[in-house]
Amino acid sequence: MALDQYQDEEEEGMSFLDHLEALRWHLLRSVSAILILSVAAFVAKSFVFGVVILGPSKVDFVTYRWLCNVSDYFGITALCIDELPFTIQNRQMTGQFTMHMTSSFVVGFIAAFPFVFWEIWRFISPGLYDQERNAARGAVFFVSLLFFLGAAFGYYILSPLSINFLSNYQLDPSILNEFDITSYISTLTMLVLASAIMFQLPVVVYFLAMSGLVSSAMLKAYRRHAIVVILVLSAIITPPDVISQVLIAMPILVLYEAGIQIAKRLERKRAIKQAEEEARDAMGD
Repeated sequence: MALDQYQDEEEEGMSFLDHLEALRWHLLRSVSAILILSVAAFVAKSFVFGVVILGPSKVDFVTYRWLCNVSDYFGITALCIDELPFTIQNRQMTGQFTMHMTSSFVVGFIAAFPFVFWEIWRFISPGLYDQERNAARGAVFFVSLLFFLGAAFGYYILSPLSINFLSNYQLDPSILNEFDITSYISTLTMLVLASAIMFQLPVVVYFLAMSGLVSSAMLKAYRRHAIVVILVLSAIITPPDVISQVLIAMPILVLYEAGIQIAKRLERKRAIKQAEEEARDAMGD
């Protein structure tokens, strides 16, 4: 008996409670992975906070150094960020401990994302047809890759420029920028996770196109509407400066165009397959 056939019969023999039990174990393994990596991040406090989380708040951050090098090369002094006029404070008695716990969990979730998605995929994939499973081959790799690319974009590009803008924005010179640790970490987390999620656009388009819900012609027809939506979303998740909004909107627009090409490729494959089936049917007649 073929393995696929055996798996299909096994899935068909599973009751609703069996599926719930399987889902429970997938969730338990996912949560366990997040907790283990969260504890590791909690223990490595000096690295996670001193290097990773507080990195964009320091002028020696890699993005700022790179901008200064570009500034020296092209002679554009405005690009060099050599001062961040703000301080980070804690105004709540439990603030630092709470942020330590919350940040450790976020870092643990980001690090465990490939495993978590793999567990979710293992639960979903047996319910798909063989053709659908073959079409979605490599989903864990590409989803994880886009997630980390988006997180890296949010951390190395979007967050430093947003922090620089907000730290230099003043209504009056007498008003000092003294940010609370909760506000700083919340802003950093939102920018990183929002970028990671929005970078999943090609994957979403791929599955929608594969299911026939969207087509390349539809994506082209609604391109202008998509640009407006992307700009609005960029304005929501970024600080109110044009540079940050454009920076996050540009890669998403590129990903939208990539989604159009993905839909075109799927349509060509579908057309070739349909032509082959019609040719076989004609030969059979």
